[in-house]
Amino acid sequence: MDQFDVLIIGAGAAGLYAALSIDRNWRVGLVTKDTLAESASDWAQGGMAAAIDPNDSPALHASDTLKAGAGLCDPQAVEFLVSQAAKQVQALLEMGIAFDRQGDRLAFTLEAAHSRPRVLHAADTTGRELVSTLTHQVLQRDNITILPESFTLSLWLDPERQTCQGVCLVEPDQIRWLRSRIVVLATGGGGQVFAQTTNPTLSTGDGVAIAWRAGAQLRDLEFIQFHPTALTIPGAPKFLISEAVRGEGAHLVDIKGQRFLFDYDPAGELAPRDLVSRAIYLHLLKTQHEHVWLDLRPIPAEKIRQRFPKIMQVCQSWGIDVLQQPIPVAPAAHYWMGGIVTDSQGATSIPGLYAVGEVASTGVHGANRLASNSLLECLVFAAQLAQIELPSLSLGSVWPPVTVEGQLPPNWSSEQAKIANIRQALPSLIWQSAGICRQADVLQAAIAQVTIWKQEFLNLAMSQFMVSLQPGQDLALSHKPANQQIRLWSETDNLLDIAELILRSAAFRTESRGSHYRLDYPQPDQDWQAHTLIQNQNWQRSMLIQQACCG
Repeated sequence: MDQFDVLIIGAGAAGLYAALSIDRNWRVGLVTKDTLAESASDWAQGGMAAAIDPNDSPALHASDTLKAGAGLCDPQAVEFLVSQAAKQVQALLEMGIAFDRQGDRLAFTLEAAHSRPRVLHAADTTGRELVSTLTHQVLQRDNITILPESFTLSLWLDPERQTCQGVCLVEPDQIRWLRSRIVVLATGGGGQVFAQTTNPTLSTGDGVAIAWRAGAQLRDLEFIQFHPTALTIPGAPKFLISEAVRGEGAHLVDIKGQRFLFDYDPAGELAPRDLVSRAIYLHLLKTQHEHVWLDLRPIPAEKIRQRFPKIMQVCQSWGIDVLQQPIPVAPAAHYWMGGIVTDSQGATSIPGLYAVGEVASTGVHGANRLASNSLLECLVFAAQLAQIELPSLSLGSVWPPVTVEGQLPPNWSSEQAKIANIRQALPSLIWQSAGICRQADVLQAAIAQVTIWKQEFLNLAMSQFMVSLQPGQDLALSHKPANQQIRLWSETDNLLDIAELILRSAAFRTESRGSHYRLDYPQPDQDWQAHTLIQNQNWQRSMLIQQACCG
């Protein structure tokens, strides 16, 4: 049985930066579900917002963030976020990140709902540049142990104190219980619960699901940001076409070539993401088409080549020359504003458990995230882990590890097909019921279906086997495919849980606000300027939020 001071689950920008922020004298384990470079952060194109230009200010950045958040941002958290931006940009520059420049100055671009150009970028692969830079730094640290191709089944709580003391981890050839004084969840979002998503396949809501099952408090899970412009071609992945292209002058047009967005919002292409996504969705319903078009031709060709080489490359691979023709696009699930409730140091409601990045609900995004604030949030709040203190390790639950040979249930093959069927059907149901527009009867029908699937899933012999695993009893897996079979089971379990959490939260909030739009309650309600709080099976409304702009 291994023991760490800090165990970080997830190796995107938040997890990597957390590992770098923690005391170099502490033993850190970094768990990554796939390879070290695989994460949603790696896919981020647009950039990182930071009000460090002389013509900008943190106060303006805060004001834009609060406005986009539709009344649900925590003003103190927002002020902290924007005030820390310069410090984190400087830290990245010292690590050698290659942000684009104009001469000897950093280059900034404008994105929707920002009042100033303040988004730092590295062409259109900012996430990849950031993750690459952080990964290089992590690999230089001898106190950090990488645990690749592993995933977390559950948190391990001390039965007496109900503090987090480690995790149950599935590795390629074994299941083992890892003790840790602190566990940090940095698992990202859950976009794979939707049929249309820009998220990578590993984004299955693992952190939110395992934290919920352990009793952690969650918040605002109804707020899913749908990115307006994902590549929409039969057979192609939902590749995200960065919001930055609209900031640089690209137009959204319908089949008639008309810039229809001005019919829905005076800001047109530069309206907040929720408004643009909903306008496209409603326009497609009206016109009975599958997609609209994103026309980059108003941007000078040389600027397209310089700023958007990845977009050019991917579109070219699907037969689209962006210099000559528009890109077919439609909205797709992109970012989860809600998550595990944390304080400014990342602490959750469970002692010893922390969360950073998209899996956390810090209060900075409210009901609708301002573009390019997510990478900044990862860095700012992960950096706060430098201030945490290690708790003493309880010895009451320590016992020598016992390793037994594991044999999955003999009827696993037939059950694998059943699990795969649920895994395939669930995203379509959630996209249709809890997508861009929602209403009570559809939500309730989806809740009923998910409840049936969850009971069928629980009755499987595989489920009975997995939930009977005993803490401290490591399990050697007798054949290689068992790891992937257990991963399918575990991810499906997590997806079923987060589907229920999203559906019930969306049904609970009887208003429209930010990214949450109810056809049967189309207006915001002052009484709902409050958070949705979830713990175990209890949904409640927080006290009303008093908004104030940061100075």
